[in-house]
Amino acid sequence: MLIRYKKEQNGSSVPVAEIYPEKEHGIDARTIDLDAIWTVRKLKQIGAEAYIVGGAVRDLLLGRKPKDFDIATSATPRQVQKLFWNARIIGKRFKLVHLIFKDKILEVSTFRSGEDGSVEGSTIYGTVEQDAKRRDFGVNALYYDPTDGQLLDFNHSMQDFKKKRIRSVLPLATSFVEDPVRMIRAIKYSVTTGFSLQFDVRRAIRRHAVELARVSGSRLTEEVTKILCSGDSSLILREL
Repeated sequence: MLIRYKKEQNGSSVPVAEIYPEKEHGIDARTIDLDAIWTVRKLKQIGAEAYIVGGAVRDLLLGRKPKDFDIATSATPRQVQKLFWNARIIGKRFKLVHLIFKDKILEVSTFRSGEDGSVEGSTIYGTVEQDAKRRDFGVNALYYDPTDGQLLDFNHSMQDFKKKRIRSVLPLATSFVEDPVRMIRAIKYSVTTGFSLQFDVRRAIRRHAVELARVSGSRLTEEVTKILCSGDSSLILREL
């Protein structure tokens, strides 16, 4: 394992991430979508950082073939749009880019700072370190570069896989209040991975469950649809 450092304003170097080479994380590169690899490579060719993120990395570590591949990058939506002929920008406050292929859509997002601000002023965009700290759960907070096989871990997420647990990266005092749907996702991830909910996550869900009453019907419908298509819907609904 290697360590990624960054320099503070006083000139000192501080560790920000653990870097796992291919022989340590064990991801099978043959299961990675070729268009996702091509997208990451093209972004890196213009000097941008780019990684496969989220559920795809989680599934790869579990030895499963992901259904979808999401990509996070330091390139802005405009830069991504100019680079790819099949790009379409979506969203209002925080813009995403969809790369349209014949049989799939790859979602490309710019690293977020976690701060509010206008897109024009770029205050909403940030570094990969900042983006990692606003991920919901440890199992979804890893960054994989398919061009060199390195896996970046900014939140000690690999420990979650070793201990088979669902742990919140965000503060639980506010996470489920800011987005109550995260409670449903936590339980869904627990069932689909076979990992246990960390005690503080389970306690926070019981405490904040009432917050689900204010979630729009469209968002809940979207989550229920994903559950019904998961292959584990009976177990997830029973646990919910």
